[in-house]
Order: sequence, then C-alpha cells, then structure tokens
Amino acid sequence: MTARRYVILKHDHPFLHWDLLIEDQETARTWRLLRSPCLNEPIRAEPLSAHRKHYLTYEGRVSDNRGTVSRHDFGVVTFASQEGPAEHWRLSGAVFSGMAVMATLPDSRQFLTLMADVNRTVDR
Repeated sequence: MTARRYVILKHDHPFLHWDLLIEDQETARTWRLLRSPCLNEPIRAEPLSAHRKHYLTYEGRVSDNRGTVSRHDFGVVTFASQEGPAEHWRLSGAVFSGMAVMATLPDSRQFLTLMADVNRTVDR
C-alpha cells in the first residue's frame, strides 16, 4: 500500500491537545489526542472533521483565533491491517517509528496506542 504523510501537531486551543492528521486523498483524516503522545498506553482520540492537507506541513497561528499549532512529529504512514474495529498503521517519523493502532470500542470511543520498534522516544 502507498505511504502517505502524517503529522502530530501540538495545538493550544481551545485547550492543550495534540492533533493527529493522516493524508487521505484530497484531505487529512484528523483526531484530537487528549494527552501528549506516549508509548504503549492508549490515548483517547476524538475524531474531527477532515482537515486541509495544508496542515500536514503548517506551523503557526490558526485562523479565526483558534490558537497556534507546532509540529510534534511528522513522517510517513502506511496502512498495515484492519482487525475488526482496529486500524493498524506503520509510522516512520522524525520522533516516532513503529506501529500505531487506532481501536474503536463498541460505544464508538477511539483510542490510539503507539508501539515503538526502535529505541526512540515520543516524549517531547
């Protein structure tokens, strides 16, 4: 499967959180991560509406007084598999390299878990 770009943005509005964007044809699939990315611990991920691909490379002020964003990590993502309600991706980024699992629970809540396959940290 074709590799696509991803970015994790630190976003300070309306409260501090991190946005995960994955390139998807004309837009970027987007989730709000409710805490800083870390290894081997599920992170609550709220799906957001698709964002413009512009945000895959953007850092700075967001229009309409929606705070600022800065890149926490960026790189390429390859879809690995779908196992029931969980998508598995391989991420290869500037900070993190390994598997990412986006699991959807029966109540529709989603959680992202990052599992490194090299000795690099995601805590920044």
